[in-house]
Amino acid sequence: MSNTRNFVIFAHIDHGKSTLADRFLELTHSVEARKMQEQYLDSMELERERGITIKMQPVTMKYDMGGANYTLNLIDTPGHVDFSYEVSRALAAVEGGILLVDATSGVQAQTVAHLTIAVEQGLTIIPAINKVDLPQARPDEVEAEIIDLLISLGSEPDVIHRISAKTGEGVEALLQEVIRRVPAPSGDPTAHLRALIFDSTYDDYRGVISYIRVMDGTLTVRDRIMFMVSGTASEAKDVGVFSPQFVSTGELPAGSIGYVVGGVKDIEVARIGDTITHNEEPLRASEAIAGYRQPQSVVFSTIFPESEHDYNDFADALAKLKLSDASLHFEPESSDALGRGMKIGFLGMLHMEIILERLRREYNLELVVTAPSVAYHVTLTSGETRTITGPAQFPDPGQIQLTEEPWAHVAILVPPGYMNNAMSLLKNLRGAYKDTEYLGSDRVSIHYEVPLADIISDFYDNLKSVTSGFGSMLYEVVGYRPEDIVKLDILLAGDKVEALSRLVPRANAEREGRRLAEKIRDTIPAEQFAVAIQAMVGGSIVARETRSAMRKHVTGNLYGGDVTRKMKLLEKQKKGKKRLKSMGRVNLEPDVLMKLFR
Repeated sequence: MSNTRNFVIFAHIDHGKSTLADRFLELTHSVEARKMQEQYLDSMELERERGITIKMQPVTMKYDMGGANYTLNLIDTPGHVDFSYEVSRALAAVEGGILLVDATSGVQAQTVAHLTIAVEQGLTIIPAINKVDLPQARPDEVEAEIIDLLISLGSEPDVIHRISAKTGEGVEALLQEVIRRVPAPSGDPTAHLRALIFDSTYDDYRGVISYIRVMDGTLTVRDRIMFMVSGTASEAKDVGVFSPQFVSTGELPAGSIGYVVGGVKDIEVARIGDTITHNEEPLRASEAIAGYRQPQSVVFSTIFPESEHDYNDFADALAKLKLSDASLHFEPESSDALGRGMKIGFLGMLHMEIILERLRREYNLELVVTAPSVAYHVTLTSGETRTITGPAQFPDPGQIQLTEEPWAHVAILVPPGYMNNAMSLLKNLRGAYKDTEYLGSDRVSIHYEVPLADIISDFYDNLKSVTSGFGSMLYEVVGYRPEDIVKLDILLAGDKVEALSRLVPRANAEREGRRLAEKIRDTIPAEQFAVAIQAMVGGSIVARETRSAMRKHVTGNLYGGDVTRKMKLLEKQKKGKKRLKSMGRVNLEPDVLMKLFR
């Protein structure tokens, strides 16, 4: 155990975590050269396409330093704000972390958030500046930002490494620094077994495979084990490590990171955050491992399969996805217009896009998606309080006594030169300025409190736009506040489209209706007839646009002859379009709906 090191790489999105992990795999010869590829630990096709890490991935590596053989357990973590819960789980399983910062963009909001959690947990922090080989790199300024940030959090920086994960410059020195500075895991191999489940995946044949960090004791194959939260007993059918594939070892002593196949098929039995111990009473631990926080959904949408016949396949697909994504929450819901579906809670808009894309790719499902919403608290005149996560649940206005919406504390990190642009963007929200904090000479942190609904959709993209890509944000829900909320319905060609309904503040209903009508006009494909687009609150139309009909040159094939021939054709087309307008319907494809929600 003295030669074991458990550590993570954490950073903002696109700062080079997966590339650095690739170099570590090459240095330690953990992957054969002929099998090596970029983003090796990003196993999903979607991760490779987008160039981002979606799901954390552990790997066990062997490295010889000064004649001593070390076991290095690395966890590669996501960087996007939606997947912060993944990072918090990884930090609970290690003793140290590499803080990776891009030499071109510097400290970002997610960098601060992850570092704060790591410092609070007492982890050893090893800062490194990546991409120093790029012409636009500014390592001196970024080093000053990191030092100021570490000092502000009460952590004294030692050495800040300068590396290029792409070329390999400085990478081996960084790995050796991890061995020197990150402490060996503590824990008593002879004590009662306590292992933290920090992640899991699912295999059709073996069931739930739990990713664990053994805190105390030793877990051996064929041991009788118990999941302490669920109280379920089982048997350890296989235990091993990630190299990076599953490799059986027969046992995992204290301080190890590995996996266990417990022979269970239900993810609720082996929940992430649960503690595994021995089932026999004399060997059973008395207390579970504390401190793990369950992820909280912030965006909700009701999703329906395109065909009612696909509902069971849809439900099965969600159940399987939940086995590898503990943050996914769903429950059945039905609609008169769209049939049976699922109300699903997501960590953010990117998380929602990822799940929808996986459902389509991996399970061949075509879906109808309703507008994303936050969770509102509605107090009825009867005194009952309900949590409303979508327009379909919204009560009749006459029954409502009070409506409250969630507010969030938002931290925006920008270079000082973009501060005014960011402030102008924030002023367009229904928020309140709190304060400004200078993180060194090259970073300003602007703190606002805003309604969560105002930032979940396109705010991040707008921030990137007005700050030339240098701005970043982090938010945390801080509570609920009263607001007059109404249901905004959208009518296409006179038919109410339930998927486009949304909940908005009454004061913004007309503006939001006009914005949405214009966006729909510019997004939906043209039909053979003109489509009236109307936004309605209650029985009142608050905005209207028209999508022009598809144009066709009906007289193009005529030649010569009397002009009345052309007039007859045009009159015939006019009557056809009039008939289509009175009876035509608009069908929205799932990809069109996602464009509207972005």
